[in-house]
Amino acid sequence: MIAETVAGRVRGVAAGPITAYLGIPYAEAGRFAAPRPVRPWAGVRDASAPGPAAPQPPSRLERVMGGFDVPQDERCLSLNVWRPPGDGHPVLIFLHGGGFTSGSGGLPWYDGAELAAAGDVVVVTVGYRLGVLGFLRLSGVAGGNLGLRDQLAALTWVRHNISGFGGDPGNVTVAGQSAGAQSILALLSGGHARGLFGRAILQSAPAGMAPARPDDAERVGHLLLDALGLEPDQASRLVDVPVADLLAAQGAVARATAAPHSPVPPFQLVADGELVAPDPLAATAARAADGVRLMMGTTRDEAAAFFADDPEAAERVTAEMFVEPAQRLAEALAGGGAAPWLYGFDWRPEHGPFGACHCIELPFVLGSAAAWRDAPMLAGELPPGLVRRVRRVWTSFARDGDPGWERGTTHRFTG
Repeated sequence: MIAETVAGRVRGVAAGPITAYLGIPYAEAGRFAAPRPVRPWAGVRDASAPGPAAPQPPSRLERVMGGFDVPQDERCLSLNVWRPPGDGHPVLIFLHGGGFTSGSGGLPWYDGAELAAAGDVVVVTVGYRLGVLGFLRLSGVAGGNLGLRDQLAALTWVRHNISGFGGDPGNVTVAGQSAGAQSILALLSGGHARGLFGRAILQSAPAGMAPARPDDAERVGHLLLDALGLEPDQASRLVDVPVADLLAAQGAVARATAAPHSPVPPFQLVADGELVAPDPLAATAARAADGVRLMMGTTRDEAAAFFADDPEAAERVTAEMFVEPAQRLAEALAGGGAAPWLYGFDWRPEHGPFGACHCIELPFVLGSAAAWRDAPMLAGELPPGLVRRVRRVWTSFARDGDPGWERGTTHRFTG
């Protein structure tokens, strides 16, 4: 159960027929610094437990998904690999959501053992920097998009190392949900991930949420300074502010900038013109996804996760933030000869309070019934037949780019 990486050897742990390698560092970075390659280590590194999550506040979707309590640390640039027996397997990389503010690739929700076993694929989940630590833009401190650069470093790590875990570096699919899907769109829009994956699955991309303009992101950075009682000429002191104080200030900025019926976070992608295009949808369509085959979809009641008590707002935000942008992208890609495979996730638990809300498809892709047992959105239901069906679709697409229906048409998951 020892695998080789460029930086050194790691020892995994058996998970049934699967071997799990958890908490492998893929990069390292100081606060507000770009990620850099990991320094090599001697001997064999233990890889039996996930690394810490990025520092973060409680998730605003805790009432939908449930809560989690895991170690947090700024040294959070690690990933997890689940390997079936043998070699030459397709690779499926998953980028978690959480509004660029919460989540972790090491959560039990995203355990890849069952998916790896079901589809005979190597599964990789990634942790990246969040909130102010990952997406602050402030002159003299950070240029923004550090969390996205972390993801790019993880994809590069996979290219250089995944063969040592039985994966085929020439057959890589990257999947992302919510902020993770938006990140994939951003990477496609700027072209910086070209050659690192050949297929992508966009799960509930909030594509109606444009990246922040640089000047707007800079203003948010100054609000952070105000919340900490710092003057603009004291911005360099942010590197020494305790994490708890940074998170408290981040929360203050979120409250100050909150708009009615808008789930847009204050610290998110920045249209820097280099890594992220000002209009990722248009840029991705213009590139016709650079030859990347796309599968993409939304849930029927996306925004009920945010506005369950306001059905009218939930319906409007679902359309404007998720469904309509996805339709525009699909049509534009089809016009460029790169029509995606589309899906709609319509299943909802009989007595669920949130319908087919944002995140409802996640338990059907990753994790286990035990990991999702207490998720309020499921109301105690997780039909095993639909779990098998969804996982077959995801892994079939990862294997050969064919999820099982005609390109350019929509497949609906109803039960």
